[in-house]
Amino acid sequence: MKEIWLLALGENWEDEKEKIKDAIEIGFTGVVVRKEFEDLAKKLGRIKVFGVEDGVGENAIFFEIESAEDQNKAVELSEKFDYLFLKFSDWKVIPLENLIAMKKKAKLIAIVNDLDEAKVVLTTLEKGADGIAIAEDRREMMRRYYELASGEKGFVELKRAKIVEIKPLGVGDRVCIDTVTLMGVGEGMLVGNRAGFMFLVASESEESEYVSSRPFRVNAGSVNAYIKVGDRTKYLAELKAGDSVEIVNYKGETRRSYVGRVKIEKRPLILIRAVANGEEGTVILQNAETIKLVNPEGKHVSVANLKEGDEVLVWIGEKARHFGVGIDEFIIER
Repeated sequence: MKEIWLLALGENWEDEKEKIKDAIEIGFTGVVVRKEFEDLAKKLGRIKVFGVEDGVGENAIFFEIESAEDQNKAVELSEKFDYLFLKFSDWKVIPLENLIAMKKKAKLIAIVNDLDEAKVVLTTLEKGADGIAIAEDRREMMRRYYELASGEKGFVELKRAKIVEIKPLGVGDRVCIDTVTLMGVGEGMLVGNRAGFMFLVASESEESEYVSSRPFRVNAGSVNAYIKVGDRTKYLAELKAGDSVEIVNYKGETRRSYVGRVKIEKRPLILIRAVANGEEGTVILQNAETIKLVNPEGKHVSVANLKEGDEVLVWIGEKARHFGVGIDEFIIER
């Protein structure tokens, strides 16, 4: 997740206060205010605050890039400050690329004027700047910048996979993920025994004959399985309250949520094996009719009714994983 800062540098505190309150409610990383408003801003909520005077604050500095000499000066400043807020007089990618590659300890926060600039900043050299700063007073636009910086919304490409094996197993430890977000039909999380082959496991958003719906929950699978979280993976057994998770719908649209709690319990398990694009993958789920996968039409299919030949949605990755990060190396997962 990239950082996003609000520049609330106006002279009227009442006007700036309303913008800061919006930033806190949306989830911004921090705000920058005039030095005389620093203490007032800190009382509004739990958010980082930099009070600046003449472009300098405690552990932060504002600097404008107009030339190659300025670029070199910015690198020097990045050794002295924790945050370097950069303004580019002539928006070019090359100076930003150079600073991303050359900077020292400071976090590089680029001041942007529109969403297109923000997209460039956050993806330059693939890694991108550490964050963006905006001067904006419209709540809806602030929300759009936040979604872009935080990766709250995104997209993954899902593929059709054909079920080739369904095998009941014995009792094992399975993981239920209760999130702080309500999910709908066709939404769930990507889980699998291979980091590069994951099944869209449905949320418990449908009513059952015996159990009420729990639309905040995904009964995700066995403790050994991977779950996809942005560009990384985690083991289901590692998840805990407060961790970030990725909710995915049958169209491949993603949104960010957080774990409210995790329940690990012993339950009878079932292995599901599927094939897509010549790739094969498996997932081990609880053997119960409330546990469901998602088909290409966005409908939930219970593992109790699943048959060989049925189609479900999966995500296929390209790289092996080491500590949750994609790497290029020879590895076989079965």
